[in-house]
Amino acid sequence: MKAALVARAAAEGFAACRVCRPDAVPQAMGRLRAFLAEGWHGQMSWMEDRVGWRGDPAALWPQARSVIMLAENYGPEGDVMDRLAQRDRGVISVYAQNRDYHDVVKKRLQRLGRWLIEAAARHPEWQGGGLSSHREDAIAGHAVPAARTPEIKVFVDTAPVMEKPLGQAAGLGWQGKHTNLVSRELGSWFFLGAIFTTVDLAPDAAEVDHCGSCRACLDVCPTDAFPAPYRLDARRCISYLTIEHRGPVDAELRAGLGNRIYGCDDCLAVCPWNKFAVRAAEVKYHARPELVAPELARLAALDDAGFRALFAGSPIKRIGRGRFVRNVCYAIGNSGDAGLCGVVQALCDDPDAAVADAARWAVARLSG
Repeated sequence: MKAALVARAAAEGFAACRVCRPDAVPQAMGRLRAFLAEGWHGQMSWMEDRVGWRGDPAALWPQARSVIMLAENYGPEGDVMDRLAQRDRGVISVYAQNRDYHDVVKKRLQRLGRWLIEAAARHPEWQGGGLSSHREDAIAGHAVPAARTPEIKVFVDTAPVMEKPLGQAAGLGWQGKHTNLVSRELGSWFFLGAIFTTVDLAPDAAEVDHCGSCRACLDVCPTDAFPAPYRLDARRCISYLTIEHRGPVDAELRAGLGNRIYGCDDCLAVCPWNKFAVRAAEVKYHARPELVAPELARLAALDDAGFRALFAGSPIKRIGRGRFVRNVCYAIGNSGDAGLCGVVQALCDDPDAAVADAARWAVARLSG
């Protein structure tokens, strides 16, 4: 069953497929609670919701016997750091330069899950004869009856599931000093998907840390978002600030944003393990030409309709025109190009208060 599953996952386009038990990340709850206690999640209040499920996958769905972790490669072409020098242009995170990965990965997971259900139904022996002792102990000492028919639940970054610890437990990679997953085969450029299932699959060995003494990801961060290796203060992270944070960004952090207008790839891009990374095979992840180093002046002029049209089908659409143009104003303020002063001057009275504030800051910065 395991070999057939891995082969099928590859046929669906996944770069890697590994398996772990739902109770394979006992350390996750403590780390999550410590992160929340520090307040490092900022405005992401959703991280406080359903902490019991988020920190304990076995509690999320007690009937699950296995967690299938899938890696989806979205590797870019060329050196993405080169674009940071084009100060009159915006830099969009690699993953957001084309289609929304949630939609692409979820469809793959659903197809693989349907295959798993059908295959397990044809081979009842693959479902096992009952719960293992470790699962009985994990659920308040009460055994959960084996499912009569195989079942699945698929997750792609939108449910209370901590995919990165599960990915390490399954052997896909390890959480590097920047807290993201790193693979010896794929580097840093891959999404994670999860299939929880009642089918009892043999787990893979967990991956171990291979960061060694390297500090490249920590030292490159423009806003010093890492208080220590393996610890992230999201409130200072550019990805958080440009995507999740609502309202004005703290004045002390604005210069550090540079020309990054949606997300940040710096800590991923400098990882030495990317020497093994390859460009994504899925064309839906290949960058749209108009989203590779787009002109800041053109983006600043977007109204709501123009924003929606440009980013239809993109994850960027989720943050709305106001937050996006706010980011563009910060980038213009950091450009050092006085010729763009008139562009942001026109936004100083924008109906969106955060946009107006960012525009006034940019005008003041460009005019000295």
